[in-house]
Amino acid sequence: MPDSIVIIPTYNEKENIERMIRKVFSLPYDFHILIIDDGSPDGTQIIVKHLQNTYPEKLFLVERAGKQGLGTAYIHGFKWAIEHKYNYIFEMDADFSHNPDDLIRLRTACIEGADVSIGSRYIKGVNVVNWPMSRVLMSYFASVYVRFITGIKIQDFTAGFMCYKRNVLETVELNKIKFVGYAFQIEMKYTAVKHGFTVTEIPIIFTDRTAGTSKMSKGIFKEAVLGVLRMRINSIFRKYPEG
Repeated sequence: MPDSIVIIPTYNEKENIERMIRKVFSLPYDFHILIIDDGSPDGTQIIVKHLQNTYPEKLFLVERAGKQGLGTAYIHGFKWAIEHKYNYIFEMDADFSHNPDDLIRLRTACIEGADVSIGSRYIKGVNVVNWPMSRVLMSYFASVYVRFITGIKIQDFTAGFMCYKRNVLETVELNKIKFVGYAFQIEMKYTAVKHGFTVTEIPIIFTDRTAGTSKMSKGIFKEAVLGVLRMRINSIFRKYPEG
């Protein structure tokens, strides 16, 4: 059985999902895919079900009722992947803002010693294509802010292109992860570091979606700003066993 699974949350991604699935399955390594769909009214899940006939026992689908947040989708996917004994568990967007070819680089980083690898937009300058400057600045300075509050030197704290070794997700107590939006990515990285896991950043080029609609909002960034302070304060009173 392949040791790697790519978790892709979806909501109204009919323009992208088939191309993404076929691209991942065309890579020179045998990845499995788990789609977590939050009741897409555009029929995203119908496309996935159709493709399951083409990719049996490689493409999996979990359907949830309505939008429940990015964080809860990933937590559900992480638990599913742990139960099915995958050793390398990936996060990736459906909209091609993350280049599927980079999955192999993220996996290689974990094979070579990292416990967590991050597809980082900011490890070598700012590698973002087609974003408005306001959003680039918001994202970049969000990571600056998190580094200041936490003292942890991750350059791209808000990145959503990740590879985790299974033992990381088994250790971090997923039920204690509180955030469901943008801050979820921050909390997962922070918690992994607090448990003593090795985190490596791999430079990527992030390209904004060309099809479908962005899910980003100012409210998501507000959760991150206020949530980081609360997370840092709460961590003072919490023990983090070594992984």
